[in-house]
Amino acid sequence: DLFVSVKDQPWLVLAMFATYLLFKRAMPRYAVMAVLVVGVAMAVGGGELRSEALVLGLAKPVWITPEFSWQVILGVAFPLVMVALTGQFVPGMAVLRSAGYQTPASPLISGSALGTLLLAPFGCHGLNLAAITAAICTGKESHEDPGKRYIAGVSGGVFYLLLGIFGAPLVSVFTAFPAALIAALAGLALLSAIGAALHGAMSVPADREAALITFLVTASGMSLLGLSAAFWGLIFGIAAHLLLTVRKPAEAPAKQGACLPREQPAR
Repeated sequence: DLFVSVKDQPWLVLAMFATYLLFKRAMPRYAVMAVLVVGVAMAVGGGELRSEALVLGLAKPVWITPEFSWQVILGVAFPLVMVALTGQFVPGMAVLRSAGYQTPASPLISGSALGTLLLAPFGCHGLNLAAITAAICTGKESHEDPGKRYIAGVSGGVFYLLLGIFGAPLVSVFTAFPAALIAALAGLALLSAIGAALHGAMSVPADREAALITFLVTASGMSLLGLSAAFWGLIFGIAAHLLLTVRKPAEAPAKQGACLPREQPAR
């Protein structure tokens, strides 16, 4: 949507894109922040900010007593678990691996499941690895030292809490700005993560075809049998990998009695 939005707001999107490239060359860590500032400034200066859409107010918690239903568990909960595993946990682990973190998957899944079990009665039913957030927080833009990038994750968690309290004003801000600004900002923020993932996926020549198929199927946004494109990208990629890398039968040995010409000794 980053480049599709050019046809709707060409000057806005192109200015944000140029800002990203310039700051990426001079100050990579602040490239996305500069894009946000330029986009907001142009939207406000061009009179495209719809102030009537802005809402001020704090989020008010409302208690809803949980109810259990086998139909909902099978029809909603189980597909959501599959989507979370394939659409968040798998890409999230891939992002961590591509960033150089060899974190085991089992403790992360177990901890997320335990947290979801405890917080589900309070409405937090989707506690899992956020692939997009992980891609942003584990990249070089967060910190040059991989051992200090956890600060980005902790900071993100604190801001999530604050934005949750001010959820209504936050949603109204996104509604007030042009859709092209949001699409360009999100797209540019993910360029580095996508580039790092593609570099890692294409680095092994033998797996390049399967990795490309996985990427294309996932990027297509297809949905089949209620499962997301991330799941089918994994299935198609594994199938392609197995079919393309399966060992071929060894060539038959040379017939007995056949001999190769002997090299003549040098005089």
